[in-house]
Amino acid sequence: MTEDDILRAQLKDMAERAYRQNIYVYSAFLNPAELAILDDMRQDIAHVDYETYGGMPSAERQMVGFGSERMLGYKGKWPIALICIEPLLEKFAEEINHRDILGSVMNLGIKRSVLGDIMVKEKKAYIACQDSMASYIMENLTRVRHTNVRCRVIEDGEAMQELAPTLEDIECIVASPRFDAVIAALTKNSRTAVSDMFKAGKVTLNGRVCEKTSLNLKPQDTFSVRGYGKYIYVGEERETRKGRLYVKLKAYK
Repeated sequence: MTEDDILRAQLKDMAERAYRQNIYVYSAFLNPAELAILDDMRQDIAHVDYETYGGMPSAERQMVGFGSERMLGYKGKWPIALICIEPLLEKFAEEINHRDILGSVMNLGIKRSVLGDIMVKEKKAYIACQDSMASYIMENLTRVRHTNVRCRVIEDGEAMQELAPTLEDIECIVASPRFDAVIAALTKNSRTAVSDMFKAGKVTLNGRVCEKTSLNLKPQDTFSVRGYGKYIYVGEERETRKGRLYVKLKAYK
């Protein structure tokens, strides 16, 4: 069996357990490619309610929870904790990035599947994780690169305020709102190079890996390109004299 086949079997088994035992069943965090497999299974698990959630706004890595209040008669609770990682002494703290945080947490011997998205804002970082791992991470993560850090769990209300994304307005000129044309303009790559990005699974649209280069983006579509960033497509602004389009986007900072 391939890894995709194994995942399909695991997801189907979780759906059946929720259905037969009348309980909520939650997966580990799934990446966009794995979430796309879940979408392809809709007909196979149509008898079971489910939804996905990643613990923070616009999360790309999400759990799937099988079950619903309609189906089971009570509300479930996502087994997700949000951890804030901040320097002990901000004055002497280094600038950190997503890779720094992921590397430091993975060095604790933790599997990637128990971790959700990571967001870095200035000198703080936020990470979603399975709630069963939160205490272990907070007790053992004391350093990121050369900076001593402390960790704390943040509550949902606080999380929504702290994790609100910082967005920057940007504009580019394209021949059309085709997905590959917009990415080519944003990344300053050729259409051939952009096509290779799609084939390599480096492009996601609304949280799912996308390989359809020719689709037209719609307002509020959220997409990311690995190595370049994450964006919201706002829409067409105006035409140039040569009939090309100015399109507006918002870039996550």
